[in-house]
Amino acid sequence: QEGAKVPSKRKQNTSIVTSDLLHKSLLKSEQKNWNNISPTYKAMTKRIKEKLEDLHNMYVLNSGSPRMKFGENVYFEENGCIFLAKADDGEGNTEILFSVEDLGFSDAFIQRIRISPDQRYMAISLKSENSEEATCIIMKLGNLPVVEKVIPSVFSFEWAANDILYYTTQKNLKCQNVFMTTFTYQKHTKLVYTEQDARFFVDLYCTKDRRFLTINSNSKTTSEVWLVDCRHPFESPALVQARTTGVIYHIEHREDQLYILTTYGEPAEYKAILTDNYILASSGKENWQLVYALERKTKLVDFEMFSDDCIMFLKNAGHLYLNVISFVSHSVQSIKLPTWACEFELESHPEHTTSTCYFQLSSPVHPPKRFAYSFKENNLIEQAVQEVPIITNCHTTRLLAKSKDETLVPITVFHNKNSKELHRRPLLVHVYGAYGIDLNMSFKEEKLMLIEEGWILAYCHVRGGGEQGLSWHRDGCQHNKLKGLHDLRACITLLHQLGFSQPKHTALAAASAGGVLAGALCNTDPALIRAMVLQAPFVDVLNTMMKTHLPLTIEEQEEWGNPLEDENCMKYIKSYCPYQNIKPQCYPSVFITAYENDERIPLTGILQYVQKLRKAALDHASRISKKGNWIPNIILDVQANGSHCDSSWEHSLNE
Repeated sequence: QEGAKVPSKRKQNTSIVTSDLLHKSLLKSEQKNWNNISPTYKAMTKRIKEKLEDLHNMYVLNSGSPRMKFGENVYFEENGCIFLAKADDGEGNTEILFSVEDLGFSDAFIQRIRISPDQRYMAISLKSENSEEATCIIMKLGNLPVVEKVIPSVFSFEWAANDILYYTTQKNLKCQNVFMTTFTYQKHTKLVYTEQDARFFVDLYCTKDRRFLTINSNSKTTSEVWLVDCRHPFESPALVQARTTGVIYHIEHREDQLYILTTYGEPAEYKAILTDNYILASSGKENWQLVYALERKTKLVDFEMFSDDCIMFLKNAGHLYLNVISFVSHSVQSIKLPTWACEFELESHPEHTTSTCYFQLSSPVHPPKRFAYSFKENNLIEQAVQEVPIITNCHTTRLLAKSKDETLVPITVFHNKNSKELHRRPLLVHVYGAYGIDLNMSFKEEKLMLIEEGWILAYCHVRGGGEQGLSWHRDGCQHNKLKGLHDLRACITLLHQLGFSQPKHTALAAASAGGVLAGALCNTDPALIRAMVLQAPFVDVLNTMMKTHLPLTIEEQEEWGNPLEDENCMKYIKSYCPYQNIKPQCYPSVFITAYENDERIPLTGILQYVQKLRKAALDHASRISKKGNWIPNIILDVQANGSHCDSSWEHSLNE
C-alpha cells in the first residue's frame, strides 16, 4: 500500500504486492480446507453446543453481576444494560440508565464504568469484538439520562472532580496521551501528559479516598507515576519518583500519606512503603519507609485500601490467601481461602469507609462465588446465591514437578471424583508462561463439561508467568525462555508418571504467547502429546521481533530480547521459536483458531506456520510408509470476526 502512494519505491512495491498475494492465496487455501473438514464434526458440535448452553444457563446467568454501591444507590450491569437501584430496596424497583442496543452499539459490550463523585455523570467504555479500541460514552444522569459526549479510541478514564474527566487515548495498541475534559461552565478539552518512550503504556487510576488521580506510565519492567490533586484538578500533575530501570511502583493514599507498592530494594518483589505527601518533592525513593514485604515465591494478585485497613490478595504455591493489614493495631492477619479457589475478582468499592470487602472466587470448574470479609467481625462470610447448584464431584489436586535445574514447578489438577482408572482418561494440559501473567483459571463452561465427561484438566504454572512472584517471570523471559519449556516437559512427564492419563490420550492447550512454549514442546517432544489446540498463537517469534514497524515489537523486547542488535539473542530465539524448528517427524494433531483482524498476532505468521507444519508431517509420513502409519490432522480455523482472544459468550460458544 505504501508503494502504491510512492511510485519510486518500485522494488518495495513489488515485494508488498507479492507477499499480499501469497497471504491471500494461503488464506483461501486454509478456508477451503476448513470448509471440507468442519462438516465431519457437525454431530459432535451440536451435542457440545447444547450441553454448554445448558451449563451457561445453569451457572453463569444465575450468578449475578458485581454491584457498585454509592451511598443509597447501587449500580450494576446485566445483558448490556446499566441499572440503578436503591440499596435497601432489593432489585424490585430498578431504573435503566443505559442500554447498548438503544444507542445502536448492538455488537459491543460494556468494559468499564465510572460514576462521577456527585453521581451526576456516568462514563462507560464500549468495545466491539472486532477492535482493540473502545469508545467512551458520557451520560448526564437525572430523570431522563442523556448522552453528553462520545469520545472514540479511549483506553482508561477516571473522574478527577464532579465534572472533570481525565482519559487516555489508544492508537496502534499504544496509550501515550492523557487528556482532561470538562462538562460545565466553559466546556473544553486539553492535553495533560504525553509519554515519549514507545516501550511505555499509560493508564489512569484514582486513589481509594479520591484524593489523587494517578497517571501511571508502565513498561514491562519499569514505572513512573504522576499525581493530579483532585482538590485542584486544573493544576499540572506532580511526579512521585522518576523512572528507574527495573523499579515498578503503584500509589495509594490515606490520611495525608502515600502508600506505595514497589519492587524497589532487595529482593525485587512487591513491598508496601509509606511516605508523607505533604511535600511531594520529598516523596522520592530515598524517603520511602518499609511497612510490609511479601514472602518469597508469593504473588500479589490485587490489593484494596479502606479507611482503617488494607487487604492484600496473595497467591502462594497455587493457594489463595487474604492478608489484612490494620492501620489501627498495626497487625497483619492471614486467611487461607477455600482450596478449590484459583481466581479472585475484587468487586468495586467506591466508598473507602465501608466495613466490608466483597470479592468473588472461582476456578475453571467452579462458577464465581461471592464472599465478604467483615473488618468488624474479622471473618470471612460466604454469600449465598439462590438456585446455583454446588459443584461437589470435582477433586482439586496441587502437585510440584521437578524441572531440569531442580526448580519445583506448581501444577493444579482437576478430575471427577468418580473417575476410575485415571491412566486411561483423556488429559487436557494448559500452559502460558509469559509477561509475568498468570495462567487464566477463571470459570469456563467447557472445562466443567469436560470434567463431567471424565477428562482430567491440568494447569502448568511454568516460569515466565507470574504465579510465584516477579522473579518467576524474570526466570522465564529473554535468555531464560527455555526454562519455561523445561518446566512444561517436567510437568507433563510427572502427570503421566503419577497415572494421570498417558501420551496417547493427552492434549495441550495454549493461547496467544502460550503458543511459544506449546509450539516449542511440539517440536522437541512430540511423543508426549497426541493433540495440540492453539488460540491466536504466537508461533513466529524471530520474524515478528525483527519487524520494528509492528505496533508491539519495541515494547516486547523486554520480554523476548532484541535480535536486531544482539546476535546471541537472535541465536537463542532461533533455538526455541516454533516456526524455525519445524522438522519432518511424527507430530501430534493440531487445531488452531486465528482471527483475520488480529492486531497483536499477524495472521501471515500463523498461515506460514500451518503450511510448514503440514508439509513436515507429510514428508515424515511419506518417508516411513509402513502399514497403519498415522498422519496428524493439522487444521486452521480463521475467524472473520473477533479480535485477539477476546470475544462475547455467543462468539466463544461458536468457537
